[in-house]
Amino acid sequence: MHLLLFRHGIAESPGRWGDEFTRPLTQEGMTKTRHAVEGLKSIGIQPTHLLCSPLTRTQQTAAILKDILSIPNDIQTVPELVYDQSPRLLFSLLQGFPPHACVACVGHEPHLGQTASLMIFGDHSNGLFVKKAGACLISFDAKVDVGKGQLEWWIPPAQLRAMR
Repeated sequence: MHLLLFRHGIAESPGRWGDEFTRPLTQEGMTKTRHAVEGLKSIGIQPTHLLCSPLTRTQQTAAILKDILSIPNDIQTVPELVYDQSPRLLFSLLQGFPPHACVACVGHEPHLGQTASLMIFGDHSNGLFVKKAGACLISFDAKVDVGKGQLEWWIPPAQLRAMR
């Protein structure tokens, strides 16, 4: 299995937007996210499944991925990708996908960095951080499990945008 972790794009500031759950992407965030996803397309990333947190900014980001990457399956909204959830909750969900799947997960920090750390190192690491509209790809030879992932690449958003 391949797992694409993608952080939502630039969103309205929390101070300007009262409700954290409905805080949308800014116009700049939508544009930069589209360009970053076009970079993913240029390197041949083709997810078969798309999961995202229920928050508005991740829903909007997931819609951009679905559109540009022509992801065949519907977007699945999963609470396991909300920033305040344990990254360990995502493992059992991912184990339900076929071994040949490429699953894109759109979420938040620090959740995505902690998830990647658990997958790759088997423990939490404060050094991993996915920038807004940035991505990493982790592969699993067998069952998705703690410490069993292999980091294929980690690309910041500016480099993704430059690759389009």
